[in-house]
Amino acid sequence: MKRRNFINTASIGAGAVIFTGVKACSPSRENKMALAENQLAMTASIAPISLDEIKSRIDKVQDLMQAQEIGALLLDAGTSLKYFTGLSWWPSERPMVAVIPASGEISYICPGFEEARLREITIVGDTIYPWQEDESPFAQLALALKEAGVTSGKVAIEERLRFFIYDGIKKAAPNLEYVSGDPITIPCRIIKSPTEIALMQQASDITLKAIQTGLNALREGSTPSDFSEAVAMAHKSLGGQHAFAMANFAEASAFPHGSVKPQILKKGDIVLVDCGCTVEGYNSDISRTIVFGARPTERQKEIWNLEKRAQAAGFAAAKLGAPLENVDAAARKVLTDAGFGPGYQLPGLPHRTGHGIGMDGHEWGNAVKGNKQLIEPGMCFSIEPNISIVGEFGVRLEDCVYMTPEGPKWFSQPSPSIDQPIA
Repeated sequence: MKRRNFINTASIGAGAVIFTGVKACSPSRENKMALAENQLAMTASIAPISLDEIKSRIDKVQDLMQAQEIGALLLDAGTSLKYFTGLSWWPSERPMVAVIPASGEISYICPGFEEARLREITIVGDTIYPWQEDESPFAQLALALKEAGVTSGKVAIEERLRFFIYDGIKKAAPNLEYVSGDPITIPCRIIKSPTEIALMQQASDITLKAIQTGLNALREGSTPSDFSEAVAMAHKSLGGQHAFAMANFAEASAFPHGSVKPQILKKGDIVLVDCGCTVEGYNSDISRTIVFGARPTERQKEIWNLEKRAQAAGFAAAKLGAPLENVDAAARKVLTDAGFGPGYQLPGLPHRTGHGIGMDGHEWGNAVKGNKQLIEPGMCFSIEPNISIVGEFGVRLEDCVYMTPEGPKWFSQPSPSIDQPIA
């Protein structure tokens, strides 16, 4: 009988790295108990977003509306609806829209047959304007605005409100001026509270352990989906909501978002992984690059170390009051000084150095050339100056930071070396 070695994911040390020929089998009862204990330990301190915090978000966006002479904000189903109201709602063809007036209580427009369910889950605002299947939802939306005192002036449209809803309300209430909601929603969502940052920290801690589990499950002949499945199981076992887990081997690692070609893992291959989960709706996003089953070549070490220097330069440039583009410029300079690029040319860094992160995996606050937005406490973004060498391999080290009054702090500590992906 062929021996199959099981790795106890609950007891893996931070520095333990196993990349050669181990295949996980079904966990024993003892290992399941250990995983459960680990999940409890990692999730025991999780505090979801409170009602008071949601109310404070509404207060802030209303203050911004009043300052900009905007009468109301319209929210379609999506992340901002969840952010400002605590509601999760499927974006079907039947509109369910929240109206946040510049002063006063939130109201909702929803399908009549959904009214009772909506009342079960609403935590802020209790005024609902139901519409029946043979009625216009936009007439009810216009009525909600009128009864909120918005009969003229500007109404803000959140960026993900779908066009047919915008078109419908514009026809139902043509006397109003419809403007982008970005100037009032982005200043709210881009600055994270201590509770939001704590949830993102939990998600990052879980993903680091899940990556370790996925790397330990690699063996010769593995496919990217083998890694992805191991990470997905670990995310769930550790108390996170699995979001994604990508792995690319050898030449495919030069494509930042992977290749459609079949990949079979061999000794000596570069392995680039990119993973994330959510905790209470808040995201992690971490990338690691290793060499599987063999000592790294001088070329692999050279490019990996160059990537590490570029990431460190981006971190050093993340200074309060500096524009976000400085993070990209500093990391990119390390690569161009080494002969890569210039700009987005290959071989080199073909995309921005970082993206904002929070309730969405990619949010505002990109570290990219031309972004003059000044860095403030509470901003969260990735630093990931990928190096792509098409036909050879790629290296990406991605960790996210949150800005404190003292400067940037890592959600996940960067890789110490090509042989030690987890700090």
